[in-house]
Amino acid sequence: MTRRYFGTDGIRGAVGLAPITPDFVLRLAHAVGRVLRRTEVRPLVLIGKDTRISGYMLESAMESGFNSAGVDVMLLGPIPTPAVAYLTRGQRASLGVVISASHNPFSDNGIKFFSAQGTKLDDAWELAVEAELDLAPAWVDSSDLGRARRLNDAAGRYIEFCKSTLDAHLSLRGLKLVVDAAHGAAYQVAPKVFHELGAEVISIGCAPDGLNINQGVGATHPQALVDAVLAAGADFGVALDGDADRLQMVDHQGRLYNGDELLFLLAGDRLQRGEVLPGVVGTLMTNMAVEQALSAQGVQLERAKVGDRYVLEQLQARGWVLGGEGSGHLLLLDKHTTGDGMVAALAVLQACVRRQFTLAECLQGLVLFPQVLLNVKLQDSSAAARDWLSNPHLVAAAQQAESALSGHGRVLIRASGTEPVLRVMVEARDAKQAQQWAQRLAEAAGA
Repeated sequence: MTRRYFGTDGIRGAVGLAPITPDFVLRLAHAVGRVLRRTEVRPLVLIGKDTRISGYMLESAMESGFNSAGVDVMLLGPIPTPAVAYLTRGQRASLGVVISASHNPFSDNGIKFFSAQGTKLDDAWELAVEAELDLAPAWVDSSDLGRARRLNDAAGRYIEFCKSTLDAHLSLRGLKLVVDAAHGAAYQVAPKVFHELGAEVISIGCAPDGLNINQGVGATHPQALVDAVLAAGADFGVALDGDADRLQMVDHQGRLYNGDELLFLLAGDRLQRGEVLPGVVGTLMTNMAVEQALSAQGVQLERAKVGDRYVLEQLQARGWVLGGEGSGHLLLLDKHTTGDGMVAALAVLQACVRRQFTLAECLQGLVLFPQVLLNVKLQDSSAAARDWLSNPHLVAAAQQAESALSGHGRVLIRASGTEPVLRVMVEARDAKQAQQWAQRLAEAAGA
């Protein structure tokens, strides 16, 4: 079956347009509650959210939907997505729910779910919920209605969890950090975590008004962090996105480091400490330079589909613990069950503090290949047109490019899952060569 509402990371869209409307969210929560009650008499669901103004409206609708199905609700308030995953496990809840559109503007919102174990749920569960949505609602008797309460110390519990992931004998004393929470879900907790671990903290992007989430700040707009680090003479800068599950970092010289580089740093730190690291999971977009550098150290890179849920699936299938994406989703499964920007930032800082190295020194020898990404709009929006292998001009051009770049570059062509667009990516040691081949492929795609 094909999912109608769920995408790669829950349900997301513009507020006020289907499916991000209060009536649908109420129906969705009711359907989820019905699915939970197939195996539990009295389920408990935790609900967290980011700082978007629409979060209040959707939270109320979701609370009502769950209660109407006989499900108890615990409200967490504005809190990072990975905090919901952690607290769902800690409270022995049946399910965790996050109301957030992550790095999107405030006018969007979304719903994503975590299992009782604090992991993303699989396709089968999402299909079961969608099937339940097709059925008429069945309200429980008044005596069986769910109850709602608030967990007042949710943020404090998560702060302590984050701090516990730093080695007990280490601190951040003597470091000056700029922390950018994107006016999002971590605006309260992020500065406190670093401050309580001993760092001098300068906060930006920590004054949400419901409308400014991700606006010119955060992991998706890192120039604000670069400028603040240079102005303050800080040692490091940490940028999170709106729901704090992705990370970008800046060094004292204002140099920005993306998820690919931070993933390689974390892998190198584990090897330096003598840990066995059979492999790391990246995605189809992970820079080839990272793959080659890991291979030189005897570490395999396995590529998953784009999306942190697919990285997680590959890690679990192989019994590995470290994976991530260039966008800054980093997973350390021996620390947390899901991607967590705060936990990842602490792991990076720990590597630097322990060796007394800068970010640049930790990554010495790694030079990312230039990547060129072009979006080619298709005249025909059919599924057949999106199958680029049916285009002989593009297939021939791709074969030529792969032959020319063999060993020092690669080609990736994939169809967008949401619009009639082919995404053409070429990376090579030589930037000019990458640009030329990307342009040739784009022209062949449009032929």
